[in-house]
Parts: sequence; C-alpha cells; structure tokens
Amino acid sequence: MSSGPDDKLIFKLLGPIEVIGAEEQVQVPPGRQQTILGALLLEANRVVAMDQLIDLVWEHTPPSTARAQIQICVSALRREFTRVGVDAQIETRQPGYLLRVAADKIDAVVFERRVAESEAATRQGRVEEASTILRSALALWRGPTLGGAAATLQNKALRLDEKRLSVLENCIDMELLLGRHHALIAELQSLVTEHPLRERPRGQLMLALYRSGRKPEALDVYRTGRDLFIEHLGLEPSDQLRKLETAILTDDQVLRLDQQKPAPITVQNVVSPHQLPATIADFVGRQDLVARVEAVLSDDHTTMPVVNISGKAGIGKSTLAVHVAHRVAAETYPDGQLYCDLRGTQAQPATPAEVLGRFLSALGAVGSSLPDSADERADMYRSMLANRRVLVVLDDAASESQVHQLLPGSPTCGVIVTSRTRLTGLAGSHLVDVDFMDSGDALELLRRIIGVQRLGSEPVAAAALADVMGGLPLALRIIGARLAARPHWTLASMVGRLSDERHRLDELVHGDMVVRASLSLTYDGLAAETRRVMRLMSLLEAESLPVWTASALTDDERHRGFDMLERLVDAQLLDVAGSDVTGLPRYRFHDLIRLFAKEQLAVHEAPAAQLAAVERVTGGWLAMAEQAHKKLYGGDFTVLHGHGQRWQPHASYVGQVLEDPLGWLESERQSLCAAVFQAADAGLDELCWDLATTLVTLFETRSYCDDWQHTHERALEAVRKAGNKRGTAALLCSLGSLHQSQRRMDAARTALEPALELFLELDDVHGLALVRRNLGLLEYHEGRPERAALVFEQSLAGFQHVDDVVGQAYVVSQLAQLSLDRGEHELAVGQLRGALGMCREISSPRVEAQILYRLGSAMLVQGRYEQAQQLITSVLGMVQRSGDIVGESYALHSLGLINGRMRMFTEAGRLLRRAIRLCEENLDRVGAARIRLDLAQLVAQRGETFHAVAIVEQAMMTFQELRLALWESKAVAVLEKITAETAAPTAVPSNGGAR
Repeated sequence: MSSGPDDKLIFKLLGPIEVIGAEEQVQVPPGRQQTILGALLLEANRVVAMDQLIDLVWEHTPPSTARAQIQICVSALRREFTRVGVDAQIETRQPGYLLRVAADKIDAVVFERRVAESEAATRQGRVEEASTILRSALALWRGPTLGGAAATLQNKALRLDEKRLSVLENCIDMELLLGRHHALIAELQSLVTEHPLRERPRGQLMLALYRSGRKPEALDVYRTGRDLFIEHLGLEPSDQLRKLETAILTDDQVLRLDQQKPAPITVQNVVSPHQLPATIADFVGRQDLVARVEAVLSDDHTTMPVVNISGKAGIGKSTLAVHVAHRVAAETYPDGQLYCDLRGTQAQPATPAEVLGRFLSALGAVGSSLPDSADERADMYRSMLANRRVLVVLDDAASESQVHQLLPGSPTCGVIVTSRTRLTGLAGSHLVDVDFMDSGDALELLRRIIGVQRLGSEPVAAAALADVMGGLPLALRIIGARLAARPHWTLASMVGRLSDERHRLDELVHGDMVVRASLSLTYDGLAAETRRVMRLMSLLEAESLPVWTASALTDDERHRGFDMLERLVDAQLLDVAGSDVTGLPRYRFHDLIRLFAKEQLAVHEAPAAQLAAVERVTGGWLAMAEQAHKKLYGGDFTVLHGHGQRWQPHASYVGQVLEDPLGWLESERQSLCAAVFQAADAGLDELCWDLATTLVTLFETRSYCDDWQHTHERALEAVRKAGNKRGTAALLCSLGSLHQSQRRMDAARTALEPALELFLELDDVHGLALVRRNLGLLEYHEGRPERAALVFEQSLAGFQHVDDVVGQAYVVSQLAQLSLDRGEHELAVGQLRGALGMCREISSPRVEAQILYRLGSAMLVQGRYEQAQQLITSVLGMVQRSGDIVGESYALHSLGLINGRMRMFTEAGRLLRRAIRLCEENLDRVGAARIRLDLAQLVAQRGETFHAVAIVEQAMMTFQELRLALWESKAVAVLEKITAETAAPTAVPSNGGAR
C-alpha cells in the first residue's frame, strides 16, 4: 500500500523543492534552475516545450540568449543528478525536455495515489482506515508547494495547495465521524485562523466544540465568521452554516455523534454503453501482443491501466485494439465499453470537448446537461465512470494533449489508445509496438481469405506472394480479396502481376508508397462507375455514410448506389459500419484508402464536378430534414427555406425515414452537422443556411445547444461571405432563439435586431413574423409586457399573411400568457382553446403540448385544480415521450403548484425540487430561480420561514445578476409576503396526503 514509508522519495514538491540522490541531497540553486526543475516535475514523464520554459523563466521579455541559458541550466541539473546518483533522467525530446522518473518517486504523485486509496476505502465503509491513509498523504506536505519557485509556476502550485486543503477537510470530516472531536479542536482553530473566509473548517470547528461541551464557543465561532463574511464579502454565511448554528442553538439531536451515519456510497445510475466495432473473424497471429495487452488490462490495479498501441499506417493497430477489447470486455469491464475514432491523421482531429460530449451522451447524460467547457465535461465524465469497470478505446490519436482529458480517473477502468507514433507523454502507459507480420502469419491470413485448398495447391507461389506483400496486413487483405473474387486466377499469376510493382512494395518500410500501389491494384480492377463512386465518396466528411449518398454523388436516378458500394466492400476498399434506421448498411473508409481515393479524385474529377456532387448530397440531406420537420410540425411551419437545389432519395427510403422522423434526425445528427460544415466550406450558402436552420427541429427538442451554435456560426460565415442577406437574417433570427433559450438576453437582442433590419429591407413577411415572435418574447422576459403585446400582434399578422398555422398558434398562446398576467382569465382560456384547435387541425404535438401547459396554468389561477392537474399530467407524458427536457421542467413546476394549492404539500415540494434540478441540468438558471420563488412560499406555509427566506434570496441573486427587473420585483414581493406572515404563522399538517 502506498501509504507506507516515504524514504524512497527522490523529488519533493510539497514544500520547498528537494531532490534526494543515492549519495546526498542535491542542492538546486534558487532562480532559473528551480523554476525549470519545478516545471519538469509538475509535468513528469511528459514533454515540456522549450518555449514554455522560456516563458516561465522570463515571462514576456526573454533575452536573445534564452534558449542557450535554458540548455545550460538543464545541463547543470543533469550533471548534479549524475554526481549524487539521482534515479531519474532529463531527456531531450522535441520540442523541449522530459523528466523521466518512476511515479512513486515524486511526493505529489504519492499524495494523489493515497487520496485515491482513501476514497476506495471510504466506498467500502472502512472510514478509520481511510482517515489514516489521508493523514499519511497530508504528512507529505512541508509547506506551500514549490516553496521557492518562480511566481510563474504558482498557478499550478496553488491548485495542489487547494487540493491539500480539500483533502484535509475530508479527513477531518471522517475523524469527526469517528468521535475524535476533542483532538481536532486545536488543529481546526489553527486552520480557521489561516483561512478565516473558508466556511467548511469553520463549520467543522463549531461541531467539534459543540460535541466537546463548549456550546458558547461554538456559537462565537459562527458569529465571528458572520462578521468577517459581511465585512469582507458583503455576504451572509451559507445556508448550510446558518442551519448548523440553528441546530446548535436548539441542541438538535442530529448533531449527536450516535446520529451520524456514514453517507451511503452508491454507483451513479448511468447507461452501460457497448460501442466497440465488430471484431474480425479471421484475426491472425499477434498472440504475444494480444497476451501482453490482455495481461495489462486484466490484472488487479491500484492505478488505471493505459495501453498505447503504436505502429505504421495499415499495420493493424485498430484491429488488434478491438480484438483485445472484445476478449477482456465481458469479464474485466462488464459496465460497458466506449469507443471513438479520434481522427488524429485527418485535417480536423476530434477535439476533447467533442469526444467527451459523445461519451457523456452514451453514458446517459442528456444533451442539455452537457457543460460548455472541455474541463467541466472531463470532470463530469470522470464522475460518471467513478467506481465503474469501463473500457475506453481511443483510436487514431494525434498526440498526448488530445488524449489526456479522455482518460477516466478511476483505477477500475482501462484504456487502449492507438496512434501512429509512440505517446510517451502518457504517464504510466504501457507501450506496445505493432510490427509487420511474419511469413507464417501472412500465409495464415491468406489461407483464411482464399481457402486452405487453394493456398496448399501452390505453396511456392503462396510464400512468394506473402513475401511480396511485406507482411503488411492491409496489403495482404487487398490481394486476398482480389484473389477470392477471381477463383480462376492462380497465385502464381498474381505474383507475376505484382513483380513489376516490386520497387513500390519495397518502399513500404519507408512510407506509404506500397500502400498506394497495392490499393491501385484493386482499384484498377473495378468497373469505371464503381471507381467513380469510390472517388466521389471520399469527398464527404462524415464518419459513416448511408446508401443513398452514393446515388446522389453520381446523380443516379435509378438509385443503384447499394450495388456499387457493396462491390467496394467486396474489394476491401470500403467498410460496413453498422446500419441506419431503415436497416440498410452504412459505410466508411479506412483512413489510408480515403487518402488514396482523394488522390484519384483530384486526377479524374474536375473541381466543378466535385462541387456539383457535394451540392447534390447536401440537397439530399436538406430534402429529408425538411420532410422530417413537416412530419413533426404538421407542415412547413415556423421555418424559412432558401432556393438551394434539393436532391430526392428514393421514395421508399424517405417513407421509412418518416416513420420516426425525430429518431432519424437523432441518428444522423453527426452527418447532418458535417453536411452543414462542408456546404459552408464549399461556398454553397443557400443550402448551408437552409439546412442549419431546419436542423433546429432536432437541436431545440433535444437541447443540442452546441450543435445549434456551431452549425449556425459556420453557416453565418458562409452567407456573409456570399452577401446572402436573407440567409444572414434567418441564421441571426435562429441564433436569437438559441440565446433566449439559454437566457442570454443581451446576446439574443444583438442577433435579433440586425435580423429585423434585414427582413424589413427584404420585405420578407414570414421572416419578420419569426423575428418579431422572438423579439416579443425578449420584451416579455425583460419586463415590458405592453411592448411585448404590440410586437406579438405584429408577428401574428405576419403569420396569418403567410398561413403559418403553428406560428399563429404559438403567438396566440403568448398573448394568452399576457392575458393571464393581467388577470383576464376567461380571455386567456378562450385564446388558448383557439390556439389548441389550430394545432390539432394540422397535428403539431410539440406546440400542442406548450399550449396545453398554458391552458393548465389558466385553470390553476382560476382555482380549477383537478382540471389543471389532469391537463398538466397529460403534458408531462407528452414531453417525456418526446425527450423534451425543458418541457418536462415546466410541467413539473406546474404540477408542483397545483399540488400545493390542493394542500398536497409533501408531493408539491418534491415536484418543485425535481423541476429545479432539471432546470439546473439544462443550465436554465432563470427557470430554477423562478421555481424557487414558488418553493419558498410553499416552505413558508409550513412554518419554515428562515428556510423560505434563504430560498428567495438565492433566487433574487440570479435575477439581479442577469438584470431581470420584473422577476427581481416579484422576488421582493414574495420576500415581503413571507416576512409579513412570520408574526402569525399558520400551522400546516405535516403529512402530504392532507387536503
């Protein structure tokens, strides 16, 4: 166990830097050498760039001799390490240096390991052992991290010091649980003195004093802290600290030690993904590598196992990774397997944020709950994988930086990374190099492809063929497939055909020339139309493609794409990557074959022909997305379209897609977004903006805010470059909707006002109706109901002019909300019933649910509680079935209010808190704050005035921060009401079933 003696440490960072050699301690001079050593230690076993070291030493004014001076310092450190026998090396690695040292020789790493051990012990209920381990971890500290190092390193040092404080507080919590309150008082008093504005140790000290029979002192600690918070921060203590003070004042039994139970540790309820591609049936050889990787992943671990499989292009890295992953998945990683192609060899590798978004979705996180930053996504990802046995396969990594945030934090997980180069900067990873196949394995692979009888009939030619292929699996598979497709060819004839290519095959060791030549052999044997499909398929950027795209690329009205793609599959030039919602296959290229196809494309297809092919495929995506929107909304409502040319896939295929239009949009989300980006890059501005805005049907329903923003921003660049005013206006209008949904009102106005000007200039009635609808909402949310009503009336007139029924229904429902706010209940009900009739005429379930929600709200304010409950319950079912998380939060809020009015207080509180949680997951701070106002009034009704006031104050802070004057005034009114009723509280039955 790593919590043992520390006499094996070489490098100590947790305090002034110390380096301990076999003979004596190294004296590192302060200044540059300490700064450089500190930087290398903080990134131990990872490369630190020369430019980074220069910035750390001189910040923004380095001398002309900076590089030379860094080299001199590194040389001095190396000499000193050698002189005193330090078991570590500073290696020169482009673009800088790498300090190679065993992880258990650095105190900071040992600290992290002990913290992880303690967490494991805690999960198993071994609290006393966990606290002992944490004390051994904390004992490693000798002062502030990197005590004498340069200020430029202090940001990283401060993160470690903050971690120490957090760990110390966790340790004290455990020891309080173990009844050691007497022994902790002195340490806590010192900690509170050092960090007077830190609430957690202050609360711990209050609890320790109280349990030691020193109640007045415990209360004095609170009052002193409160004065400090008000003086220095202008804030009251947190709700948690105020509750602790109240508990101490009232001698609440919950503070007694025998009432404290260790919090149950539960595994997060996440989905178990199974994303591994299919393993190949004819996997051959590599038994030593399979055993090595399997052993690393299957052994018991105190740290997470990471395997880096590296080798030349086409050597079989991905095949080996997937093969081993399937072998260990069921027994060692039963909680799931995550897989992603990082596209490290492509022009636009996958970003960590993108991959984390995919993984979090696969683990069960809804799109609306995904944080914006990669760091926050990484935190959520590690939390969801904590204590779970999940295998992560990261294929085709470009660099360590692409991988670091994708590594789980739990030793119960395992990781396989494949890459063209060795990723030596992945600390603690097991490197596995994949080399060429030997002749025996090469022959065995050929035997499995073409059959034992055929191989055995020409043993000499078979051996020669394996030798000519140079042991490259990709080349062997290509030639084997070609022979299998031509049973009348002899192996000797194939050897003869390859003899003139020998020079190119020999170049395999140095690069990819042999791969190109081998691919040419298969490519040249295809029919002309199949070769053209292969070339044109390489145009498209999506990870995998459905059948119809082949027909669109060639403008084939007979829709023979399936047959041509299957010929490419037979020739091993295209892979089947699963199936789409219709059950037809999806296809993808191996990256090397895509490069080859692109080379052929440049030779054989004119730029105009390439552009026309991309235009047809984009037109096909738009045609189907348009049909999906119509099916979901009952017609072509609340969306603008441009004049881009549509391309229609086969009618039967479209019919199958429209059986589940939202499911199809979801399944093709990556391809549809890629089509927007490619259309933008190609200058297809009309198709680009039209497809981007049509996809809001999906983005809005499933809260894919990242996709919404990225597609629109890229399309906006394209339309502005083309001078496309209508496309610009449509995208700005849609971006305004996005910003409003995220409560970014300033950003919404910045987008909507220019959109209004453009639509006015174009005299676009439909566009004006849409942008005025959004501006009306903006006026309403900013507290100007009269102005909102005027803008809504203008919008309604526009929708009526263009016969947009859903647009009319939506605006009428907004006008009804204004009527409700004015107390004109009957008018509102009449308006809503009219809007509901419009939706039902054309079958628009999403807007119908929104209108039913408002109708239920109208019933609520009229006191018709049972009718309101029935309506909102039906709405809740509708939005849950469609996956509308935002709509679900609204329905729960309304049901909470209804239950409160029906005096079902316990159920009302549960529903309101659930609605708040959903809003917070959707990053809807305003929605959460609005619900808190209603929760506060419910809590006040139960006599919990102190708690109710705290809830209102929390909501008010949100309204003030976002400058929502109308809601801030409502919060003030709620606060005044609660405080006015404090003098004579009404007793409320505690059982939630009382009416």
